[in-house]
Amino acid sequence: MYVIPAIDLRDGKCVRLIQGEYDRQITYGDNPVKQAQLFIDAGSEWVHIIDLGGAKIGHLANLESISAVAGLGKLKLEVGGGIRNEETIRQLLDLGVERIIIGTKGINDFEWLCEMSEKFSGKLALSLDTRGSKVATHGWTQETSKELIEVALEASKLPLAAIIYTDITKDGMLSGPNLERTESLVDAIDMPVIAAGGVQSVEDVKNLKAIGVEAAIIGRALYEGEIDLSEAIKASE
Repeated sequence: MYVIPAIDLRDGKCVRLIQGEYDRQITYGDNPVKQAQLFIDAGSEWVHIIDLGGAKIGHLANLESISAVAGLGKLKLEVGGGIRNEETIRQLLDLGVERIIIGTKGINDFEWLCEMSEKFSGKLALSLDTRGSKVATHGWTQETSKELIEVALEASKLPLAAIIYTDITKDGMLSGPNLERTESLVDAIDMPVIAAGGVQSVEDVKNLKAIGVEAAIIGRALYEGEIDLSEAIKASE
């Protein structure tokens, strides 16, 4: 298992949303490259970058910042938010992004997801974000009728790198992850599961490791000083 620190981008700034609500934003800084360097200094090999503006409008809105972090050349990047066509996937891969996170487009157009996963085998991860058991899309602003496990089972047949699961009600709340639903997902599919939402302590990391997740994404807890990244990394190894 490994830990992935998160940078959420909006208007070029490092922010966090509380429970995915765009009007409940906390801004932590205006220099994503500096933040990424802090993650490197703590021993991280990965960074999870979400273009929040892009997720809402359907195309990348913070490409300059993503490119700048990629330009450090010291981190593996997984990037998501508004990636809804092949051109954008290629654009990010050409920047050196390791893993592309697909959300809304892949959930609403499974045929397209199949095509892209074959074309970019092992390079795409499907982001499944839920309130309760229902998957949400469009930057968490729209709830679908699709069930988490049903979508994950279909997606697990594709050559994806992973499923990234977020419990939206936990995200940014510093209340611990949804272990029960995460474990049910891990048990249901034969594909790596990356957990996000609510991770706020080394104990949370250990608990996620115990249920078999591939990696844990940590966001607000790092920025608030609730968890030390280097300690979280050690706990995951």
